[in-house]
Amino acid sequence: MGGKCPHRKVKKRRFSHKTARRSNFLLKGDDVVYGELLKLAEGAEAKPQPLDEDLPGMGQFYCIHCDRYFANEDVRDEHFRSKRHKRRVKQMMGPAPHTQLDAELAAGMGMPDDGPKLMST
Repeated sequence: MGGKCPHRKVKKRRFSHKTARRSNFLLKGDDVVYGELLKLAEGAEAKPQPLDEDLPGMGQFYCIHCDRYFANEDVRDEHFRSKRHKRRVKQMMGPAPHTQLDAELAAGMGMPDDGPKLMST
């Protein structure tokens, strides 16, 4: 006797709205974040973040590894202790991630290889 209600036309959403919205925020790629971390490691000083009203916490609380902004320092410190952040730090300390140039070379779209030159004229 159970089953769907015949007059119900709206389907329930099965997935979280938050995960669907997360893809709307543009995140930097792994290779870009890795490059920024290399610049900091080489001795380039970290610039203070400019104030931005559109970002959480006016853009002052930022995690460079995860490319995320936080509302306040407590939330950012809690993020630093999370498993997600620790995995990301470990990933960034490993070998360099693949770049777009690597992908193009692997697909055969890189620089042409004309072979050895037989005659020089």
